[in-house]
Amino acid sequence: MKQMFVKPTANAVKKALVFTALPIALALTGCSQSQSPANQTTQAAQQQPDYLNTALPMETRVKALVDSMTLAEKIAQMYNDAPAIERLGVPAYDYWNEALHGVARAGEATVFPQAIGMAAMWDREFLNDIATVISDEGRAKHHAFKAQGISYRYAGLTYWSPNINIFRDPRWGRGQETYGEDPYLTGELGVAFINGLQGEDDTYLKTAATAKHFAVHNGPEITRHSDNYVVSDQDLYETYLPAFEKAVVDADVEAVMCAYNRVNGMPACGSDMLLKDILRGKFAFDGHVMSDCGAIADFYDRTAHASTRAPAAAAAWAVNSGTDLNCGVGTLSSFANLTFAVQKGFIEESLIDQAVTRLFMTRFKLGMFDPDSSVPYSSIPMESVGSAEHLALTLQASEKSLVLLKNNGVLPLKQGIKVAVIGPNGDNQDVLLGNYNGLPVNPVTVLDGIANKVGKENVTYAPGSALIADIYGHWQTLDSDVLFHRDANGNLQPGAQVSYFAVERSKMTNFAHPHFPANMTGEAAATETLNELTIRNMHSPVTGKMLDDYGMVVKAELVPTTSGDYLFDGNGTITLNGKPIQGAVSLKAGEAYALEITHVFATDPVSNTADNLLQEWQLRWVNQSAKLLADAKQAAEQADVIVMAVGISPRIEGEEMPVKLEGFDYGDRSSIALPAEQQALIKAMHKLGKPVVLVNFSGSAMALNWENEHVDAIVQAFYPGEATGTALARVLWGDVSPSGRLPVTFYHNLDGFAKFDDYDMANRTYRYFKGDVLYPFGYGLSYTDMQYSALQAPSALAVSSDLTLSVTLKNAGNYDAEQVTQLYVRMPDAPVRTPNVSLKGFTRSAVKSGEQVSVQLTVPADELVYIDTNGNKVPYKGKLEVYVGDGQPGFSKGNKIAHATVLIN
Repeated sequence: MKQMFVKPTANAVKKALVFTALPIALALTGCSQSQSPANQTTQAAQQQPDYLNTALPMETRVKALVDSMTLAEKIAQMYNDAPAIERLGVPAYDYWNEALHGVARAGEATVFPQAIGMAAMWDREFLNDIATVISDEGRAKHHAFKAQGISYRYAGLTYWSPNINIFRDPRWGRGQETYGEDPYLTGELGVAFINGLQGEDDTYLKTAATAKHFAVHNGPEITRHSDNYVVSDQDLYETYLPAFEKAVVDADVEAVMCAYNRVNGMPACGSDMLLKDILRGKFAFDGHVMSDCGAIADFYDRTAHASTRAPAAAAAWAVNSGTDLNCGVGTLSSFANLTFAVQKGFIEESLIDQAVTRLFMTRFKLGMFDPDSSVPYSSIPMESVGSAEHLALTLQASEKSLVLLKNNGVLPLKQGIKVAVIGPNGDNQDVLLGNYNGLPVNPVTVLDGIANKVGKENVTYAPGSALIADIYGHWQTLDSDVLFHRDANGNLQPGAQVSYFAVERSKMTNFAHPHFPANMTGEAAATETLNELTIRNMHSPVTGKMLDDYGMVVKAELVPTTSGDYLFDGNGTITLNGKPIQGAVSLKAGEAYALEITHVFATDPVSNTADNLLQEWQLRWVNQSAKLLADAKQAAEQADVIVMAVGISPRIEGEEMPVKLEGFDYGDRSSIALPAEQQALIKAMHKLGKPVVLVNFSGSAMALNWENEHVDAIVQAFYPGEATGTALARVLWGDVSPSGRLPVTFYHNLDGFAKFDDYDMANRTYRYFKGDVLYPFGYGLSYTDMQYSALQAPSALAVSSDLTLSVTLKNAGNYDAEQVTQLYVRMPDAPVRTPNVSLKGFTRSAVKSGEQVSVQLTVPADELVYIDTNGNKVPYKGKLEVYVGDGQPGFSKGNKIAHATVLIN
């Protein structure tokens, strides 16, 4: 039942067609069956399908292919997992692939900082370098999969990244996927990322990027399938659309994903205003549009929008508005109803042709119907994945993304000190990765990085608390310290024994939850001893084939070294002494328990996914009864300085999650404070009287009010990628000066905030917020003293002209460093509401200690506009206040910022 198909080569298709046509030709001419090689070549060329003829324009080739398809074949190509059309030599293909901050869900890949962390770099050029590496690895993986005939989800080249929604409210758990709260920063970084993904070839795309989610989409997660967001024209064009316009107009993004929610009454994937008038009209987008997964079903789902009763009407509605591809997931494919929709006249077949043509244009641009030798990206080797060069780049990215929020002089740390690493994120790999991630090649936690820096003998460690409730950050993988097995002579040996079995598929019987059961069969085909219960295997131990199904049975004697109540975490059926594990299990130190785990690594034909491609298998445990706070005090007493790794994690903030805890609401947050148990831990460590350096991990803003008043230094880490520990240690000990800047505002609390589902921009983000803030957008400290002077700006400027500026930047401190220069404008003479200030330029400069450089900045004329109440861009006239420096005016003062007034007329 596997949906695998190897695309025939052009020669194979020619050969098949020649042999089919040959007897007819001979019968008509009555000539001998022998032909000259020249005649055979000519006949082959004549019989070659136009869609394989690379001498023809792509548009002609695509039209020839689409014209050859039946209606049913065309409609089937509008699903994210498009099936093969074997009679035409069209291979199966799944459009669903992810590359938010590294190739995701496709095995090992270099994992860069989460998108919000990459935004904290404020570095277009470097982000483009990162995206180029991601597309290198994506190409290498795709061709490796293709060589094995694999067309599962996450094996393709159409990447559903970047997420350029505006992070307008700190409660949104999925904001970690974005470039922050500012439309200009988001647009500029989105363009850089898209260009890196799509490459620079004049004929072929390297990969196809997707700008998502169009539009007006940023929480709440739990009601996104039913919410209707009402926005004014001014907010729409001032905040929610500018980044999408840049993605289309400046980066020529190949695809756009429409959102789940309704906008002004219409489902986003069925909004003529969004998809026809704006996207394809004003922005002149000519790529393909896909639905967010299950969004078309939301049209008719009684618990969602319920905007129509009929699935066929919903499908016709979406396609008519311009949605070309249906991602279905659990709802399967609503577009399967298009056959009925055409039959009943809901939609014309010409619109089906239009959608399929757009989809195949993308595949042709990717070179999927051309010889690999013609596609410049097809020879990137698998050795590039996780290469030393790529890992070095992600280390640089982690360093650039770290934001120093406070420092009373304790940083950088001195050599030769003893360090206590305390906190639930101290040895938590989850906070390195964020969501939509690949499997890291060389993950380095905070504990690992600091131990590598100063030596294990100088480091003590304790988690100190849970993240919140029974959500822990210090799960440990079971290994040979506690796992044993009997050898052939009955002697106890370290490690667990695992046996691998073939898998047999059964027919589907449960249609309420469609799946094809997969069960182990026969005798063990292979065995081995595992020193750690972790399996990261892209090949079946049974057949040796990539992503083939297999089952495993793990057996071991588990001998805990510490008594306690243990929770276990891992896929499969887990038993101790023959009893299935449910909840916490009381175990005694030194006592042996018979541990058995059974698990099947199976592809899922319904979702077109391979289990062993998505994630590694692990069995982890945590002692729920450990005295965490007491252990933390003991560890801290032995140290000179306490480095606290706290915050939250992608296990409790993210996309539509089943998490309902104090302060957390199904992936979103109802409070921006640290969880109570972590606040208590921080205060307990502070009472010890030792220097405390707080490292906060989160994908969103945190209200670190008490911490800002009391601890000695604070670093905002976001989710900094697989090199986190190494990068953090280098920053803490001064090997590199911190240079990250906040892409979001950190507030004191949520007092005065409108309801989460209110999309009016009043009093939201730095551009409109009227209150006091904890740390402003654009904020970040350094170890050196960067100073601005001699701002050169024209006193007057003609309307609709570019504004060119220069400023002198001097490093008056003792550290070589990189500095982010920010340019803000204020438009006091605009006749309508305009932002408090707006970011209109930024650049990053490396400046050595004692040196100064001239920084050049240009604000294009199309940025010197305001948006009127009808959503129109109007060139600004009047006094323009310009600020260039270390951050926003009002927060950066003295020689940290320079000011000029320009009269535009």
